[in-house]
Amino acid sequence: MRPVRRGRSPRPNDFEPYPDAKPALISRLGGYCSYCERRIATNLAVEHIQPKNLPAYIHLEGRWENFLLGCVNCNSTKSDKDVLLDHILLPDRDNTFLAFTYSPDGTVSPSAAAARHGITRQAEDTLALTGLDKRISAVFDENGKRVSIDRVSQRLEVWAVAEEASADLSNQPDNKDIRRIIVQAALGYGFFSIWMTIFKDDSDMRNRLIDAFPGTRESGCFDPADVRPVSPAPNPDDLAGGGKI
Repeated sequence: MRPVRRGRSPRPNDFEPYPDAKPALISRLGGYCSYCERRIATNLAVEHIQPKNLPAYIHLEGRWENFLLGCVNCNSTKSDKDVLLDHILLPDRDNTFLAFTYSPDGTVSPSAAAARHGITRQAEDTLALTGLDKRISAVFDENGKRVSIDRVSQRLEVWAVAEEASADLSNQPDNKDIRRIIVQAALGYGFFSIWMTIFKDDSDMRNRLIDAFPGTRESGCFDPADVRPVSPAPNPDDLAGGGKI
């Protein structure tokens, strides 16, 4: 889950109606779901961290600090579940890249770092909240070919693309054009954490990815010198419940 910095609100007051915040959010965070990391070309929604339909959070409906971006899958799974900020991990205030492990089988799970920080339960609850712990859906077309319609399948698909890109680069490691093309591919697919995992031993590629995805460098969650994940997250906007990892 890509850590991001949303920054201060571009307006002095709340957004009314709240969808008016979408252009500013996409400008600062990119056109990606803040939870599953997919690039969403259309139907990317202004996501309320604490649900606007619960009475306790009605006053946050137009509040900039309560916004992220969500795809229909993560948004509908999250729905109107109560969100207690101390009980989950959020990409705008925690180093969520460090908290989760992305695997070749398409699964996302709490990382060893999450266990060391004693927040495995929060990581598990975050995955459950957004449905990122769901199993793969076996869907095939009339020719028996698997169709990638769920988030697990799509992670598998992008993992394969990223691995192929890594193999191409290994043949010409000094080719800056290949490195640039790989970053463009990553931006086109999304799934920042998968690309970062595949290129875990290439600090130049990781820095390029961090710089390319909007709002990531600004989060302060990566050391620019060695690309090491910074923990606890700096939480530069001093958001409630932040810095758990």
